[in-house]
Amino acid sequence: MEITVKQMYQIEENGHQMGFPRQLMMENAGASMVKRIVEKFPDISSKKILVFAGLGNNGGDALVVARHLAGYGSKVTVILLGNPSDIKTIECRTNWQVLEKMNSIQLGFGPNDAANFDVDIIIDGILGTGISGDIREPHASAIDLINKTKAFKVAVDVPSGVDPDTGNTANKYVTADMTVTFHKMKRGMPKRKDLCGTIFVEKIGIPPEAEIGVL
Repeated sequence: MEITVKQMYQIEENGHQMGFPRQLMMENAGASMVKRIVEKFPDISSKKILVFAGLGNNGGDALVVARHLAGYGSKVTVILLGNPSDIKTIECRTNWQVLEKMNSIQLGFGPNDAANFDVDIIIDGILGTGISGDIREPHASAIDLINKTKAFKVAVDVPSGVDPDTGNTANKYVTADMTVTFHKMKRGMPKRKDLCGTIFVEKIGIPPEAEIGVL
């Protein structure tokens, strides 16, 4: 069964009201994604990885991915697209504060800090499902940079610039090799395998009861 973004927000909210916090959803989302990446790259400890994170929960998921990959011994650089003080959610901020204490991860701000990088894998945690209107800076430059590299590209939830409800694209969008989406497939994604690459749907611990009245 495929769902809309609005339904997903409602299911998350219901799960949260039941006492399953968003912080745990984010942790499980990032961890489930890393499982897929390690499956694809058993030699993950030898890989150089560049993570782009926006200031919302899509970025928060990507920060969890970065922390887990550092735990596997990968060389991880995280580029936050904006100022840490502008991070939009408590969940994303909490994960950023952990990374600030980790010497094993290199932190940068804005696409310029990522130019001329030679990396094996790129994580797109820029925009996620809440896309509306044209993609502006610094996101636009980050998307251009991602698409230019030869690295294997993994999108968090949905490739940035792709509308998960319709499959329509913004003025800029990421072409991913793999997309890991959470809980259930989003309606517009199966028709955009050209942009999503291989799609995995991962459970993140939301109780099935959270779907009551939504689906």
